[in-house]
Amino acid sequence: MITHPKRTSSSPEQNRREFLGKAAKGAALVTLFAGLPKGWVGAAYASDAPETTALKFGIIALTDCSPIVIAHERGLFKKYGIESTVMKGANWAAIRDNLSSGDLQATHMLIGMPIASTMGLAGSPKKPMIIPWLLNRNGQAITLKNDWKGHVAADPKALKAFVEKAKKLGEPLTFAMTFPPGTHAMWMRYYLGAGGINPDKDVSLIVVPPAQMVSNMKIGKMDGFCVGEPWNARSIIDGIGFTALSTQDLWKDHPEKVCAFLADFADKNPKTVKACLKALHEASVWLDSLENRPEQCEIVSRATYINCDPKTILGRLQGHYDYGDARKKEDDHYMIFSRRNCNFPQPKYCKWFLTQYRRWGLINGAPDYQGISQQVMRPDIYAEAMKELGYEHGGENHEPETLFDGVTFDPKGDLEAYARSFATNNLRG
Repeated sequence: MITHPKRTSSSPEQNRREFLGKAAKGAALVTLFAGLPKGWVGAAYASDAPETTALKFGIIALTDCSPIVIAHERGLFKKYGIESTVMKGANWAAIRDNLSSGDLQATHMLIGMPIASTMGLAGSPKKPMIIPWLLNRNGQAITLKNDWKGHVAADPKALKAFVEKAKKLGEPLTFAMTFPPGTHAMWMRYYLGAGGINPDKDVSLIVVPPAQMVSNMKIGKMDGFCVGEPWNARSIIDGIGFTALSTQDLWKDHPEKVCAFLADFADKNPKTVKACLKALHEASVWLDSLENRPEQCEIVSRATYINCDPKTILGRLQGHYDYGDARKKEDDHYMIFSRRNCNFPQPKYCKWFLTQYRRWGLINGAPDYQGISQQVMRPDIYAEAMKELGYEHGGENHEPETLFDGVTFDPKGDLEAYARSFATNNLRG
């Protein structure tokens, strides 16, 4: 005879107690999991630490390398898990090549360099690079030889007569910048072009490393140059030149240097890049307290970095501008490192540089202004790093910019029409 287990029936009250018991256990588990650190996955943790911890940073001997140097010297890279080494390069081409080869993982760069490398312009090997951080604004200058004191200053039209006279004698004037698609080249070209002077046809435009500008002017190899500080101030101290105009006179709060990375390195090491940006943020805020600038000058003037007298750097960093030709100015748009949304990698700045590359024949035909700007400028990485710090930045800026010649650049306008609008140009295609 087969016997069947006796069936039992649960009362409504028993069912209710069982349900409440299971719900309580579930709530307890939710509470337990909620208390676990962010990144807990199963029985493991997804680390927030940098993927690559040992990084070599490149710099050139210029005052605007300061955020990288200060982040290194004050232990800020280490605070965010980065073991930093700072290496001084001989010139911008060497810096570019060392980043491209992987000998450097991040570097101080002219804003135009990652753009040119991504596109393969002006002799740059095609190597995609990104800009998630602007290091500074302002603080460069155009220096002219002493012979022109009282004759030429901020208005380049006064220079044209000297240019034409030299051309007739078969001895064109020579001007120097630091790298063909870099900022100093564009500031010098814009200045000369505003005076009706074609930098490729009316004068000789040469490349000289920043630290060699003063010595080359001293021996008569050139008539003027555009470079970052402290070399413009140094030319006045050495009695060989004067400042025609600062670059903030040319374009107030213009972009200047950046911290650049190879695009593929950033893709593989997103936490590393964000760690670098967090350290640079702290260094930049520290730098923009004027009470810290004497200490900044003492640090960055050392032989391993700029190798100059700290006093040469300090004056212009505090806004005290002696142009060397009897003009003096207390400039409230001296070099900044953090304020006024300084560090946000604005896509419009890439667009402006592309218009100038187009204007001067570095690009044949209209470039993809929007696409290249999105590829190189990376506000998404910047915004994510700052969100993790709890820092509220100013966001993207689409406002037009008007330069010293009264011409306005509208990043929302017809960029190709703007590039073609300048009377002095070397347009191709």
